[in-house]
Parts: sequence; structure tokens; C-alpha cells
Amino acid sequence: MALIDALLSQSSSTGAILVLLLFLVIFLFFINSSSQDEGKYPPGPKPLPLLGNLHTLDLKKSYMSLWELSKRYGSVYTVHLGPKKVVILSGYKTVKQALVNLSEEFGDRDITPIFHDFNQGYGILFSNGENWREMRRFALSNLRDFGMGKKRSEEIIIEETQHLKEEFEKFEGKPFDTTLSVAMAVSNVISAIAFGTRYEYTNIKLHHMIKRTYENMKMTGSASIQLYNMFPWLRPFVPNHKRIVNNFREAVKQSEEVINGLKKTLNPQEPRGIADCFLIRQQKDEESGKTDSLYHSMNLHYTINNLFAAGTDTTATTLRWSLLLMARYPEIQDEVQGEIERVIGGRQPVAEDRKNLPYTDAVIHETQRFANIVPLGAPHQTTCDVHLNGYLIKKGTSVFALLVSVLKDENEWETPDSFNPGHFLNKQGQFVKNDAFMPFSAGRRLCPGESLARVELFLFFTSLLQHFRFTPPPGVSEDDLDLTPVVGFTLNPKPYKLCAIKRS
Repeated sequence: MALIDALLSQSSSTGAILVLLLFLVIFLFFINSSSQDEGKYPPGPKPLPLLGNLHTLDLKKSYMSLWELSKRYGSVYTVHLGPKKVVILSGYKTVKQALVNLSEEFGDRDITPIFHDFNQGYGILFSNGENWREMRRFALSNLRDFGMGKKRSEEIIIEETQHLKEEFEKFEGKPFDTTLSVAMAVSNVISAIAFGTRYEYTNIKLHHMIKRTYENMKMTGSASIQLYNMFPWLRPFVPNHKRIVNNFREAVKQSEEVINGLKKTLNPQEPRGIADCFLIRQQKDEESGKTDSLYHSMNLHYTINNLFAAGTDTTATTLRWSLLLMARYPEIQDEVQGEIERVIGGRQPVAEDRKNLPYTDAVIHETQRFANIVPLGAPHQTTCDVHLNGYLIKKGTSVFALLVSVLKDENEWETPDSFNPGHFLNKQGQFVKNDAFMPFSAGRRLCPGESLARVELFLFFTSLLQHFRFTPPPGVSEDDLDLTPVVGFTLNPKPYKLCAIKRS
């Protein structure tokens, strides 16, 4: 009401129009509510006009609020985020049924205003239809060639582990923040696969790229951006929006500079990375006169930036969680290092070692489960009318599959709220899979870089634990290390410092 009074005081005619528009929205809202088939549609808390269920949500921890509501309304329920109707899926069985068993029906991406603003429907993560299918096919094919499952990718990661160990050694066992150095290492792996090159850790452009990525991931999950997604007309009043878009424009500008350099030395017979492969395909389509080709500069820049943003933040954040957890639980760190010594000794770990390091593998998996990096997952959208658990979900409905409710499902995990590597070990100490392990989501929208991320996590973690003992700073006990996350689009550890003590 204060906002309306202020507007009325500035201009009575403008204020009258706004009031009329407000009443029109409320009227349409009630018309829509009364026509809904309540007997079939998922239940949920009663919404307020225009605001929906905002009064019941903590926007600083939306995933927790939505998870709590599922305990009252069930594993499939409806919530109104402002005027927008969203269906929430909770628990392993329901999420699996939707994303895996009904993957086509729940396979579209709901592109919220903020993601449309800096993806424009291009790239992989926030596009649909033929554009998404073709860019995903391209990315998966070329990640296989330059990243996933090939010796080349393993060599790239192993080389980067050496640089990261050297960076850690520079601190000589004194406390330091792992954020920048870990992010630089992971970014360099993506850079080598995308462009065929890496940056020195002193490179200012690399620092800026990492800073922009972390800022955007944090701000994208902020309360103000969530409100903007619900009420796009708020854009002029949301400072974070301008910062996010500017950051993304800077990222595209930087990638353009690199790609322009690649064009000058492009050899179609010897592609150096994913960007070269895209440019070669683009060149072929242009030479053949293809007018509807999806291999254009917009898709190139957005696809490359999608790979950098998603590949850097999630993997680097998981690695930082793993080091913090090792310092927090020294007895688990002892077990990991003992196993590495028995199986590998002093040689460089390789991907093939994973099968002989069940405890280490379990610790990495448990880190991903416990850290719960993307608790909300990325929003989905139904491609047709679909029935789930006896409820009708109409075509075009936005759907949130709560990954936190899967990774901490009490029916699937013995101690869901505790860090427990035993979740992935049988009584004989052998590694066992758990189908409720979904940190990369599932179904059609499964993270295309999952295989690469798994190799990175294993090689970085084992190499670092082989080389260093991680401890809290002097005067800080293990119990003082705070495991409460900082909430953004992803969940990061709170800023912390550790000592990386070189092992003899």
C-alpha cells in the first residue's frame, strides 16, 4: 500500500491506472483459481492474490522452505511463486518417476526471466526444442572426444593437479583460502578441453573469469532475483540483475577474444578443442549454403560459457567441500590416506585406480551427497499433460525436482544429515552404488559433464590427499569448522582457511 500511495502522490492518473491493473490481476487470479480442476491437480497451501505463497517461504533458503512444505502436502504438491503456479516434486521415488521414467514428459527446461536474459534461448542449459537437442548432441560428442573417457582428458587433469599442488606448497603449511586456487585448476581443465589452452595462475583474466562465475552463481539464487523471476517488472529495482547481466556480457566478450584468436589459426584437420570443432562445423554449414544452421556465433558463445559456468562452479565447490570435510573429520582423512598409501604408494594416481580405492571413492560420493551442491536443481517444464502419483500436471507447468529431498531422503540413507562414507560401502568394505545418488540430476536433463566431473573429482582429491594433510588453522579445533553453507544457486562452504601440510 505504501508503494501505491507514493505513486498516487506523484500522479493521480498513473496511480488510478495502477490500482485498476491491480484489481484486474486479482480478478483474473480468482477466475483462474475457480476454474481449476482441484480434484486432480496436486494440492498445496492456499495462495494470496498476486503474492501467491510468498508469505510461507524463506527466500534466503527456498529449498528448505519447499522441502518442509512437502512434509505437509506430500511428494507432489503445488506452490504459487507470486502469480506463477509451480509443481514441487520431493523424495527419491517421486523424482525418479518424473525425471527418469517420464523423462520425455518432464524433459523441457523452464526458462525463468533471469536465465532468458543472459542465454536468450541459446546454448545448452537454458534452451529447449531443436536448439537444445542439437547443442546437447554436439557437447556430448565433443566432450567424449576431448574430455570424457579418453586418455587425453586424464592427462589434462593430471597435469593440472601438479600445478595445483605447487600452488598449495607456496603457502608452506600456513592457513590459506582454497577458493581461488581450486577454481583456477578446474577452470583450466575446462579451458584446455574447450580451447586447447590453459592459463597461468597469475593470469588476471582467469581471476576475473572466476570472480564473475562465483558472483553470478551467488546472485542468481538471491532473494531479489527470485522476486524478479516472479515479477519481471521489478527489473529496474533489482541491482543484482544488472550486475549478473554485465558479468555475463564480460564473459562473452572474453570468450570472443579467445575464439577470434582461434579462428586465425584454425586447422580443420587438427581441432584443438570444442570451440574449434564448433567453428569447423559452422564453416561447413556456411560453405554448403545452409540457412537454418544452429551452428552460429550465438550458440557458440553461450554453449562455451555454459560449460565454463557449470563446469567450474560445481566441481570446484565440491572439491572445496571435500577438503573442509577432511579437516573436520581427521579420522576419515586418515582412512583415505591409508588406503591411498596401500594401493598407490607414491606414484601419480590415475583414473583406473578408482576401482581399487573403495573407501576413497565412497568419501567422494558422500561429499557430493552431503554437500548437496544444487539443492533445488534447475527448473523443468512439462511437454504435455501428464499424470504423476494420481495427479494431473498440465502441459507447460513449471516443475521443481528437489534434489535435496533425494540426497537426504530418510528412506534411502541411513544417516541422511551426517557425513557418513558408509552410505556407499557394504559390510565387506566394497563400494556400492545407491540409485538415490543424484547430484547431477537425472533423465534427459542429466548434466552433460557428469563423466568429466567424476574424473576430475577423483584425480584432484586423491592427488591432494596423497600429497597433503589438511588441518584447521592453529588455535582452531575441528569442531569449530562451520559446515553451514552459503546459499546461492549453488551451496558453497562459508569462507574458510586450512593448512595444507606437506606429507613426507
